[in-house]
Amino acid sequence: MEDRMQTIESGKNVKVQIGVIPGHYATNHSHVNYYVDMTSIKTSYKMAKEAARELGSTYTNTHIDTIICLEGTEILGAFLAEYLSQGGINMGSDINLVTPEMNAVNQMIFRDNTQKKIWGKQVLILISSASTGKSIGRAVECLRYYNGQLTGIGAIFSAIKIYEDTEVHALFTDKDLPHYENFLPNVCPMCKAGQKVDALINSFGYSKL
Repeated sequence: MEDRMQTIESGKNVKVQIGVIPGHYATNHSHVNYYVDMTSIKTSYKMAKEAARELGSTYTNTHIDTIICLEGTEILGAFLAEYLSQGGINMGSDINLVTPEMNAVNQMIFRDNTQKKIWGKQVLILISSASTGKSIGRAVECLRYYNGQLTGIGAIFSAIKIYEDTEVHALFTDKDLPHYENFLPNVCPMCKAGQKVDALINSFGYSKL
């Protein structure tokens, strides 16, 4: 797989990059024809800081109290909070960062000690990848349960542009990936053509089959 990886640079900042590998991949929700590798943005100090600056420019005039960090975006979220607190409407603010816990039935929950960071707060949801919107939907449902106010959705990569009435701002979109497609497993044309699944993928990475 790795020998097929292509590097894609952000159109706004060449220091922000993802890797993409064409193939046949299965997620929890769908089958896709690209694996999007966001490891460097999630783990590299330098790239995460550059990515936060690029994403943060979208939210300089958006009041944000708390960032919910999903799918390993905590480092990016910390730099995003730092960037937002340095100027604009959030200048000087102490922005909270929280990550939900998953319970036994795969629902997102917050314990009593972190619920106060959500209740009545203006909240930005930060996610690594949104291909179908289902993960965003679970996060929004969780946010509303704890009486938080959704003020924005940010992503490293997103194939969807809007969730309900909220625009999804992403560093990379499906326009950056030529011919990117996702399918429900039961109608996947790659499966119907007999093309084997290369790997199982999720927010942590991939496992070859």
